[in-house]
Amino acid sequence: MSDEQRAGLALVLMVLVLMLWSHFYKPATPQKPPETNPPAANIPSQQPPASSVASSPTGKNKTRVTETERAATPTKEATSEQIITVESSLYRVELSNRGGVVRSWKLEKYRNNETPPKPLELVDAAAAQQLNAWPLSIHLDDPKLDAAANSGLYVVNSAANDLHAPADVDFEWSDGHLDVVKQLKFTPGYEAQLSVSATLDGNPLPVAVAWRGGFGDQSVPSAAALTQVFYSEDSKIQLLNYKKLGVKGHQEEPAQVTGYLDAAGIEDTFFTAAFLSSRPGITLWDWTQQQSVTQDGKTSQLPVSEMAAGAQAPGPWDVQLYVGPKELSELGKLQPNLTPLVQYGWFGIIAKPLLIVLRWSYKYVPNYGWDIVLLTIAINMALFPFKAKSWRSMKKMQHVMPKQKAIQEKYKKYSMRDPRRRQMQEEIGALYKEHGVNPLGSCLPQLVQLPIWYALYRMLEFSIELRHAPWIGWIHDLSARDPYYILPILMTVAMYYMTKMTPQTTVDPAQQKMVTLMPLAFGFFLFFYSSGLVLYIFTSSLVGIAQQWYLNRADPLPSRSPFKNKPAKA
Repeated sequence: MSDEQRAGLALVLMVLVLMLWSHFYKPATPQKPPETNPPAANIPSQQPPASSVASSPTGKNKTRVTETERAATPTKEATSEQIITVESSLYRVELSNRGGVVRSWKLEKYRNNETPPKPLELVDAAAAQQLNAWPLSIHLDDPKLDAAANSGLYVVNSAANDLHAPADVDFEWSDGHLDVVKQLKFTPGYEAQLSVSATLDGNPLPVAVAWRGGFGDQSVPSAAALTQVFYSEDSKIQLLNYKKLGVKGHQEEPAQVTGYLDAAGIEDTFFTAAFLSSRPGITLWDWTQQQSVTQDGKTSQLPVSEMAAGAQAPGPWDVQLYVGPKELSELGKLQPNLTPLVQYGWFGIIAKPLLIVLRWSYKYVPNYGWDIVLLTIAINMALFPFKAKSWRSMKKMQHVMPKQKAIQEKYKKYSMRDPRRRQMQEEIGALYKEHGVNPLGSCLPQLVQLPIWYALYRMLEFSIELRHAPWIGWIHDLSARDPYYILPILMTVAMYYMTKMTPQTTVDPAQQKMVTLMPLAFGFFLFFYSSGLVLYIFTSSLVGIAQQWYLNRADPLPSRSPFKNKPAKA
């Protein structure tokens, strides 16, 4: 193979490796600091023995409360369960006073993948019901106190069951021994203010708020695997998938991350529930539970990722809660360090400007599919000078290839380690210099295009703006693959035709065949990628065909070489 062909093949292999690596592997997560005594998770089946003692805030053991002490503190508990609904134009939240937890959190502007589509539900009710674990439950170190706090009937401050944001909902519960207060202030936006406190016989306890029972869009394939716990430390986001949760693989024990954390939460591809603090010092607990799922008569276990955020010091804990889309503008308003939740990776420096251009274009052409077409035309026209230079380089390579082939044949009998092989490279270099040939010149447009392809792929996969964005006809979601593979087939045909129009830089039939088949292999690989990315490459190929036709017709390069293109011999 010529140096040019090796470079071109290397470029294609590099982008394939980048795509496969980003799809199957995640960035390595730093090892969590070991915990001396990890607290137990809130699993209802695990109850401490009757002889167990509660841990006081001072760290000393306190004996069980006597009936006299219990009677001295009045109880506060509702007589029946009450469902409170809080609505705004962006969400609809259902709260239950049994545990003071969330039973439903729907986003009104977004739909799931069901037919017909429904408002997107972020609470996995099936998993939460089975595990008896709901969002915004209290997390306490003592499992018995934890279970009591999350099963009690809280007294609600509001007599009305249907509220419109802005709205305040306060829960309070006491069994005469443990007192818990939970206050929520909903805004019309995706943010809410949350304040919780817990006392044991009047002594404040460390308290945390948990998101249990799973999270995210359950209508997408492999929803459990897409859910991740995250935390932000020193303005850097760390992601933990379900395989990294817990302590040394023990799913019944939560792991603990302490330090100067300013945010912690749970997320899937497009949405997140984030606990934010203006003062770094959040403590994160994370763990998984197993949900039993029966389908087609077979029962399987699915991991359910759960987390809790709070403070280690006793006393009330105030936090800002964001539950909504992972949109760059929304996350940037909350905390700039949250924008990496939109996982553009290394190519974010390209993906973000591309998204800005698309959003600007959308104001005038309200269809992201046509906006991608316009963006593609603009990029290809901007790169046309490089393409023309590449074409001239390929034409020169055509002229010198027969003589280069003769030089290679002359040294063919020598092994790769023979010093005379170096002389062959020197003669080929002199031949290139004589005719003004740059062997890598034809690869320059591809070198510029590949980062754009990959950045666009990341943008389409993780940008909430393009989720469920239609184009025409059968393309209803530019962030998903073409359900009928029509667009990938058209793209492959266009790439193949453009290759046939492009001057060949080799006289070897085997190498010519490989160059011809490369678009077919590349097209097959892209069959399973987002239709928006395929639309970009298809449009780019069509524009490339038009540009190549112009160059072949204009032929601005004077023929200065005596070598002529001859058809390869069979």
